[in-house]
Amino acid sequence: MGKRRGVSAVNVVFGWLRKQSKKVKIALGVILSLLLVVFLKFTVKNYNHFFIASELIHAAGIIILIYKLTRQKTCSGLSLKSQEVTAVFLAVRLICSINMEGDIHTVLDFATLVSTLWVIYMIRFTLKASYIKSLDTCHNYYVLVPSAILALIIHPKTSYNYIHSVMWAFCVYSESVSVLPQLRLMQNAQIIEPFTAHYVFALGIARFLACAHWLIQVFETRGRYLWLIGAGYFWFPVALVAELIQTFILADFCYYYVKSVMEGQLVLKMPTRTHRKHLLQIQIDVKPKYFPRLVSSL
Repeated sequence: MGKRRGVSAVNVVFGWLRKQSKKVKIALGVILSLLLVVFLKFTVKNYNHFFIASELIHAAGIIILIYKLTRQKTCSGLSLKSQEVTAVFLAVRLICSINMEGDIHTVLDFATLVSTLWVIYMIRFTLKASYIKSLDTCHNYYVLVPSAILALIIHPKTSYNYIHSVMWAFCVYSESVSVLPQLRLMQNAQIIEPFTAHYVFALGIARFLACAHWLIQVFETRGRYLWLIGAGYFWFPVALVAELIQTFILADFCYYYVKSVMEGQLVLKMPTRTHRKHLLQIQIDVKPKYFPRLVSSL
């Protein structure tokens, strides 16, 4: 009985949200996010733990993908391009971390990079028959080239050499948009199986924690934190905007993810007018054995 009441309450809440305008939904999302940031501010003493938690959650997302690839023997729903962009910025960040930090972040970046490279190998070779290239339509240069150009223009002015400063900025910018190919693929497919949804949700939580660190530091220093590296330059403000952009990009997905989980749905469906069209495309182009849950839900 308690479970039914809980589900009914959730349905009422999400039903009310669906009736609201887009502006109201955005406003409610911003308010909820700020409340969570305030909660973290008063419960976490060492703000460096935000970045460690963010990297650990990202690693947990990779572990979810490894489980999917090894147990289900399919890479359906995964964007190869998104994994490649992730590998690029992780490799660059690892080089910077070795030269600039050499701490726990370096270890976590190395482990995540190795895991990401393994995922890329599985998609490209071992499980390539289940990779839907026609849905993975966001080209890497759409993400990497603008990030590189912006890094050349706006980067931290520190005691490190020019190349390391540009590389670090490139990592921040490319990471902020690395999830775009994955979101594009899911938008094209319109149906997201559970493990892919768990992975992207983990990315959303990781980015929120990193963004919360920036916001709390800015608040506590009354804005001075924005100019601590390279006074008079735009590095920190632009980096913060990059974090906010990725958090905002993932926020919509996280909303539908939480909604589906609370309603007990196994497969996440993204709302669109072309929903049935893409489902038929998947059924025609891909062998059913690679989508056992998808086919059984039709």
